[in-house]
Amino acid sequence: MSIILAIFTFIVLSLLFLFLTLSFLIIKSYSGKSFKDPSYPPVKDIATDLFGQGIFIVDGEKWRQQRKLVSFEFSTRVLRDFSCGVFRRNAVKLVKTVYEFAIADTVFDMQDLLMRCTLDSIFKVGFGVDLNCLDGSSKEGIEFMKAFDDSNALVYRRFIDPIWKLKRYLNIGSEASLKKNIKLIDSFVHKLINTKRNNLAARQDYNQKEDILSRFLVASQEDPGKMNDKYLRDIILNFMIAGKDTSANTLSWFFYMLCKNPLIQEKIVQEVKDVTGTGSQEKEINVDDFVANITEETLERMQYLHAALAETLRLYPAVPVDGRCAKIDNILPDGFRLKKGDGVYYLAYAMGRMPYIWGEDAENSDLKDGLTTEFFNLNHLSNL
Repeated sequence: MSIILAIFTFIVLSLLFLFLTLSFLIIKSYSGKSFKDPSYPPVKDIATDLFGQGIFIVDGEKWRQQRKLVSFEFSTRVLRDFSCGVFRRNAVKLVKTVYEFAIADTVFDMQDLLMRCTLDSIFKVGFGVDLNCLDGSSKEGIEFMKAFDDSNALVYRRFIDPIWKLKRYLNIGSEASLKKNIKLIDSFVHKLINTKRNNLAARQDYNQKEDILSRFLVASQEDPGKMNDKYLRDIILNFMIAGKDTSANTLSWFFYMLCKNPLIQEKIVQEVKDVTGTGSQEKEINVDDFVANITEETLERMQYLHAALAETLRLYPAVPVDGRCAKIDNILPDGFRLKKGDGVYYLAYAMGRMPYIWGEDAENSDLKDGLTTEFFNLNHLSNL
């Protein structure tokens, strides 16, 4: 009898300890504070597993160093020309893929195609490697894309999962899947870094550093201790998340808006024809030749297209909600007091629809009424 009582007591105490532990974790999570530093929120802990020490996570000197390095590299003509060429080639592939679906009269997922196309482009600019997700010819590329997208979703799920740290410690559920995906991502990226470093060393031609990774590898020679492979991995993955989803989602909403507003669609098509000089041609235009003729100068003349894209971003911003964390106690202009660690968020999605900023018809595109681009630029972009 005493043995049964001892076993029963042990089970009850174990369950009680587990209950108290879970309660503590839930209370701390819902209070919005970090376990290690009660004055700072847990955002860094949530996203570090995937984004590491990239620019979206770090603050202070590391942020400034990455910002300075990236802004300098993107200001170079070589990188701009290289990235433009990459986007042109992948645009041709995208058009041909959509054309095949149109000929076959087949329904397809436009957003999925745009996600694949932008990932191919961003990956080529970032790593100098063709991922080939759009045509599905690379098994490794498809696996990386799925792991990257799934990891991104699982990381953000942590914001509404009060026991994610416990699940990570026990390696169960969504955290087990995240760990597996990150392992695949790390293996794939580190392999690329090593290959790229060996290629640069073999060529001994550091002037041919077109992609981001090659340029960072050259910069890392000045401080190899700080800019190691892990740090390079974090920088590139943050660069990818910044360019992939934002571009694909904006283009998805853009085509959605065009489908809802056929008049705007016709005006954009006519403007493109007029600017490129293809409006008078009766025969079918070769897409490769057409894209090759799209230059910075021609794009600057497509003002109505630019206005339509700007309207899309107003109604469907690439980052619908964003925020900052107070590093010190502060007071906002309206007198609201912030304590260190408090989060301040703004909803760009809602701000783009506020009538007192954009007028009574704020939720509709002003371009649909045939307003001129000049009017749009003066009355709308100025508000931004």
